[in-house]
Amino acid sequence: MTLETETVLDRRRLRRSLGYWRGLAIAGLALAIGAYAFSKDNLAELSGRHQIARVAFEGTIFENREQLKLLKKLAEAKHVEGVVLYINSPGGTTAGGEALYLALRELAKTKPVVAQFGTVAASAGYILGLGGDYIVARGNTITGSIGVLMQWPEFADLLGRIGVKVNEVKSGPLKASPSPFQPIDEPSRKVTEDMIQDGFKWFLSLVETRRGINPRDVPGLVEGRVFSGRQAVENKLVDEIGGEEEAVRWLEDKRNVTKKLKVVDWKPQADVGGWTGFGFSSLAERFGAGAVSELFGRDRSMTGLGLDGLVSVWHPQKTQ
Repeated sequence: MTLETETVLDRRRLRRSLGYWRGLAIAGLALAIGAYAFSKDNLAELSGRHQIARVAFEGTIFENREQLKLLKKLAEAKHVEGVVLYINSPGGTTAGGEALYLALRELAKTKPVVAQFGTVAASAGYILGLGGDYIVARGNTITGSIGVLMQWPEFADLLGRIGVKVNEVKSGPLKASPSPFQPIDEPSRKVTEDMIQDGFKWFLSLVETRRGINPRDVPGLVEGRVFSGRQAVENKLVDEIGGEEEAVRWLEDKRNVTKKLKVVDWKPQADVGGWTGFGFSSLAERFGAGAVSELFGRDRSMTGLGLDGLVSVWHPQKTQ
């Protein structure tokens, strides 16, 4: 056999080998996607089996269109008898909390909704809790922090020291004000304070309406303090101490949800490069591929940065 013939045969064997491994990889990926798509929770959803839905709101709250779509889908799901909202969030944008609150109240028109607080459910996180019909919290859950704020840095003195001047031409004195490049003046401060107070008034009205209390009767509430779960129960900000078991029991005992139903996680659909529904991000997490999850679906929920607009968020002061 000539050298040229041997070379041709080797190339053919190499192609067959590559084709085999390529096919094996595709089959493995298909099996992985199938395993995710037909997991117990997803099968329960696809089969239309009666269930209690669990929806988690964790990290910083934004106006998330996928979450809003999910809540609308839940409202239309006839096989879902009740909803548990798991909330573990220090807050986020006031507008994001407002959008989700309104969606939760729409959901509550079709089925009972109970909120279960995790480690923290403060500010906009507490707004989401108000969207439920009943609130359960751990004894040491951090909650409350009723209020609205707007923060910005001011670099005017620093820029002056290093010889940098920022020039601007604007259509009116209140345009782009307050600005980090100029000391705040009284008209700008007044406009900002009016906007903050308007948002705060709205927040207080939610507490008064949904909890049936006068917020000013609760010591420290209108000043923006936080409470433990036990303190929150004493002040009627929360209904009961407990976790998911107590939340489900309330659905069963008070809202006539069928007993011993499976609690199924409902998550917003991921849309990555056209692969809607299966969600590479969730798939990677299921199989422990953290790097792949980071590549295919970055989670902005915990960034805490770039919060535009009015903010309702609790964060403890750092100690030196």
